[in-house]
Amino acid sequence: MLFDASRTPGFLLALAATLGLSSLPALAEDSPANSTSETAPKEVRVAELAEDEDVEDIEQSEPLESTTTETRTEPESGPDTGAKQQATQEEPAQKVAPNIDLKEVVPEPTPSATVTTPEPEAGRESEKEAAPETAQTKPEPEPVPAKATSFTLLGNEVLPGTSTRLAWSPGIQIAGLSQPTPVLVVNGANAGPTLCLTGAIHGDELNGIEIIRRTVYDLNPDKLNGRVVGIPIVNLPGFQQGSRYLPDRRDLNRHFPGSEDGSLADRIAHSLFENIIRRCNMLVDIHTGSLKRTNLPQLRADMNNPDVATFTQGFDRMAVVHSTGSPGMLRTAAVEAGITTVTLEAGESHRIQEHQIEAGVNSLTSLMEKQGMISRMFVWGDPEPIYYDSDWIRAAHGGILFSEVKLGDRVTEGEILGYVADPITNAQHPIRSSANGRIIGMAVDQVVMAGFAAYHIGTEAEVPGE
Repeated sequence: MLFDASRTPGFLLALAATLGLSSLPALAEDSPANSTSETAPKEVRVAELAEDEDVEDIEQSEPLESTTTETRTEPESGPDTGAKQQATQEEPAQKVAPNIDLKEVVPEPTPSATVTTPEPEAGRESEKEAAPETAQTKPEPEPVPAKATSFTLLGNEVLPGTSTRLAWSPGIQIAGLSQPTPVLVVNGANAGPTLCLTGAIHGDELNGIEIIRRTVYDLNPDKLNGRVVGIPIVNLPGFQQGSRYLPDRRDLNRHFPGSEDGSLADRIAHSLFENIIRRCNMLVDIHTGSLKRTNLPQLRADMNNPDVATFTQGFDRMAVVHSTGSPGMLRTAAVEAGITTVTLEAGESHRIQEHQIEAGVNSLTSLMEKQGMISRMFVWGDPEPIYYDSDWIRAAHGGILFSEVKLGDRVTEGEILGYVADPITNAQHPIRSSANGRIIGMAVDQVVMAGFAAYHIGTEAEVPGE
């Protein structure tokens, strides 16, 4: 086994060693100040959310169309074989990727590493030939799944029924100091959709790294229908520095799909999008709250998009917040490119949180089961609500925040959520709920200034037109 991240205090050190990082960054953040938001017009029913919970402002979102229903139905079983294929030209593979047991610790992959062709398992063909034919014939035989084909990614041919580690490099570092980003690939033995999982687009968001590790390392290529591509740490420079941002102080999740000749962030976004994202049918981009805020495990999804709305039904025990997304977000760019995409938010930055990680892994497992990629005994929980409307409650005074509610609590309009205490004057200023709803995001207790977004309340508003 690689290591037990959920039980080992030195998880981050082990993760750094596994990925070949020389040292673990100090988990410190130098974040820019929030700017004051403008009030959205009253006629807009649904508030647009900052994808990464930076909450610099609450932007307008397209109202939910009347064709979308509010009730989440129990997902139907069976594979979704109608996944859209991307119209991208596959470049010929330069080499065959080695078949690696991802549970084993191996050296960090390098573009120049020697690659060997995986040997077929001994006896597999002979066992098939020697298998006796049964005299009994079933009236309705189960359909035989179509065999998978090789998957070409980053110049490597990943054979069916194998898993491997590849290396992606956007080519923006100093050549002599370049360090590739590990990419985990599992190509199932049977045909199916291609699911991409991205984590740590913001380098200080750690929960997604562990969610992807546990999900991908648990897969058996011989029993997988389709492919899973996992990039645990997209923003490797930010992760190494314990920073949310890239070295140029830009937010990578505001520059997709990027460009070849733009800023550093544009070039990294372009390389990731063209070389990996476009090769997938489905994408789950994993984030956490920022600036000492935490999020209830939830999906951010454009419920106006029928494919995305259906896609959200595959996530077990995961609340959904309607959000059309903003220009430059990976989710927005991927949906515009025809890739069914949602954002998964879980917990807060700079931390490894077991409860949020377990929720993320459970939901990704249920998604793969719903898409027919894996077959497991899975017990579905009660559907979580869809929050078509939400609002951030801001502190009106500066001081020290003390919360009276917890993440996931249901609150009523006018209820006191917490206090801001002035440590000098001893004045205490209550923060009250603006509506009936649920706490789906909140700031941890800390020093706040006037205008700081403290509590995120989701409300199950009526669907327009219903």
